[in-house]
Amino acid sequence: MSLIIGPYEMRNRLVLAPMAGVTDRPFRHLCRNHGAGLTPSEMLTADTRLWSTTKSRRRLDYEDEPGPIVVQIAGAEPRMLATAAREAVSRGAQIIDINMGCPAKKVCRRLAGSALLKDEDLVERILDAVVDSVDVPVTLKIRTGWDKDHRNGLRIARIAERCGILALAIHGRTRACRFQGEAEYQTIRHIKQAVSIPIIANGDIDSPQKAVRVLRETKADGIMIGRAAQGRPWLFSQIDFYFRYGKLKPALANHQVRDIMLAHLQNLYRFYGEYTGVRVARKHLGWYFKTCGIQAQVRNKAVRVETAKEQERLVETLFSTAEEYKNPGRYLAA
Repeated sequence: MSLIIGPYEMRNRLVLAPMAGVTDRPFRHLCRNHGAGLTPSEMLTADTRLWSTTKSRRRLDYEDEPGPIVVQIAGAEPRMLATAAREAVSRGAQIIDINMGCPAKKVCRRLAGSALLKDEDLVERILDAVVDSVDVPVTLKIRTGWDKDHRNGLRIARIAERCGILALAIHGRTRACRFQGEAEYQTIRHIKQAVSIPIIANGDIDSPQKAVRVLRETKADGIMIGRAAQGRPWLFSQIDFYFRYGKLKPALANHQVRDIMLAHLQNLYRFYGEYTGVRVARKHLGWYFKTCGIQAQVRNKAVRVETAKEQERLVETLFSTAEEYKNPGRYLAA
């Protein structure tokens, strides 16, 4: 089965979660190449006056990206969000995604992200404004509610369906939970049963077996993976293989892990330039090394490297000389 949003049918049911500072164009390309069916952009402010900044220009860069191109916008003012949606479409967006799921304090202080879940009337005005402003599908990302005493995800879902939202991604936690505790898959299932639009389940999906379990428990149309793909972008291909064949994909070999990491580094250098690319690459190297079971002292060394050549040499050395990393692929089995 595949995920369908408006006129677009994805190659599978696997969606990369939009993550600020993570899902830039190089990472989206990487996840798409390793099995993701849909790769939304990083969250973009709805204030188009800020789109001339270097950060926003990079977030609006979709060069050579396979469609459909999904641009996520965040804000709290309906007209501003509608304007941002129109502008994003004029720059190539094929699906507009509205963020009402981000739990970050700096976003919620502006009454954006998951803070919007406290004001259902405002949610409806925003969704109506954005859907009416563009001729492309509009999707929505939410949490199950503001806190455990205010789980209104079901009411928000019904509002979304009524307003013309064509798919809904649900992180199975409240805003107050942030990333603590277990995801509420039963809540997602209840929402799925109540609406007819596609539902994408999100939260704690970190293996092929967990992906199957979540789909079974929620009856969702797709799954969204965020933090688990950090340092393990090949997780999408592992899950897709398990969906197709009912068995685990063989673990990656040493040279395959090394080559993925080096290609990612080189794409980061090209996209950002060496100075910024090296600094952006540091967090990715930390995630890769942690996935491979490389000890903290080596990961700490990676964040101090200053040049592209040094970063590449560090990766090549780790995967060729250190005895304990002769087969880091053993850590990478699903």
